[in-house]
Amino acid sequence: MAAVGSAVGLGNVWRFPYVCYENGGGAFLIPFFVAIFTAGIPLLILEFSIGHWARGTPPSAFRKNGKKWEWAGWITVLMPFIVATYYVVVMAWCFSYMVYSLDLRWGSQAGSFFTNFLGDTGSPLVIGGISLPILLGLIAIWVSIFLILYKGVKRIGKIVALTVPIPTILLIILTIRGLTLPGAMEGISYYLTPNFSRLGDVNVWLAAYGQVFFSFSLAQGIMITYASFLKKKSDLTNNAFIVALADAGTAFLAGFAVFSVVGYLSVSSGVAIGDMTLNGPGLTFITYPTAISLLPFAAAIFGMFFFIALLTFGIDSAFSMIEPITSSAHDKWKISKAKATGIMCILGFFLSIIFTTGAGVHLLEIMNHFITNFGLVTIGLLECIIFGWMFKIYRLREHANETSDIMLGRWWDVLIKFVIPAILIVLLILAVINNVTNNLYPSYPGWLIVLFGIGPLLIITGLSFILMRIKGKEAEAT
Repeated sequence: MAAVGSAVGLGNVWRFPYVCYENGGGAFLIPFFVAIFTAGIPLLILEFSIGHWARGTPPSAFRKNGKKWEWAGWITVLMPFIVATYYVVVMAWCFSYMVYSLDLRWGSQAGSFFTNFLGDTGSPLVIGGISLPILLGLIAIWVSIFLILYKGVKRIGKIVALTVPIPTILLIILTIRGLTLPGAMEGISYYLTPNFSRLGDVNVWLAAYGQVFFSFSLAQGIMITYASFLKKKSDLTNNAFIVALADAGTAFLAGFAVFSVVGYLSVSSGVAIGDMTLNGPGLTFITYPTAISLLPFAAAIFGMFFFIALLTFGIDSAFSMIEPITSSAHDKWKISKAKATGIMCILGFFLSIIFTTGAGVHLLEIMNHFITNFGLVTIGLLECIIFGWMFKIYRLREHANETSDIMLGRWWDVLIKFVIPAILIVLLILAVINNVTNNLYPSYPGWLIVLFGIGPLLIITGLSFILMRIKGKEAEAT
């Protein structure tokens, strides 16, 4: 349940429908499910097997494979912590909008309301002031994360028993309501109409693999950490299939919930669906609220349902990003779990404050772009290389087969050693080419890109080597 909650997050609601629409509609589902079975599930099995075999945090798991690889384990847990610093800010937006849903405060001008809400200065170079509603929401989210994590894994188990089913139920309610609206079928048709000619486009296949890698909480130390808590007889491959299909099913369902309402908005406003803002924050905080305001009855209730669903989807992902680093700190320095959690939450809160300013949305965009396109892909590649080539991969396969009903064959070794690394290398190469040739941020100075884009990646790498050396010095002293 915790792994499902981690995988299913905000990206399922706003990213998957848009990516699906942009890459062939219903035809995109073909490469998407191919990616799930050739990369997503095999990587989940790998991370579950690593954590279950090592019975420890990612740094200790990598160290068990060889002391020289411990730095890769620290990179793995530091990366999601950095992601959490801006992920919780988006949750703070959802928290505020949940309150605003009571009186539909955005009115008929959801776009300008969102801009004013952010205090958007229009540039990452103009910091502007701190948005008080976002700051208050940020405090609420970080306090919630601390209260969930500080008592350890048992508290997580109780929380996910509520936060996994509740948003799914709300999403089903929103889907049913959306499908009853005038114009809903136009939106669904726009979402699902297959453009099979796009299947010959390599970018569509890469988009499918990218969606799977980023949506399943892979390469973040989360699944390794969670698997270390599993009982010795736990079925690892079955767990991987459940998590993957639950995540994919939720994303697919979210497409119906979103595009049925988008179709209604298109009919009500006379604006073609293709002319609407259907990606990222625009979809969630402009398009959807505008449609909610036009509902003939119970608009406030369905608005609250939507943002409560986003919050509960997001909170599981948020605290799962903090759990690996707190567990690693607890394991390394033997400090209490409560103290480790408190330190990380306080540090994370102060790092998040910059994203509550008028420049925050632009800085968030830069950092998220580089973390997702370079950071997570690189970690996934490192996992495949270190455990596929520097370790006897068949040992992990045999370990998983000992407790699993679905048996792994040598085909799994081939996927981990050859197929998935090749896909990740292609993704990295294309990401570099895309950044160099398209010059994605031409109006931003180079130092800003380095500071908020490449900087966190360099800092994470440096800290990882430092933490590994500290551990080495401690061992020598002992």
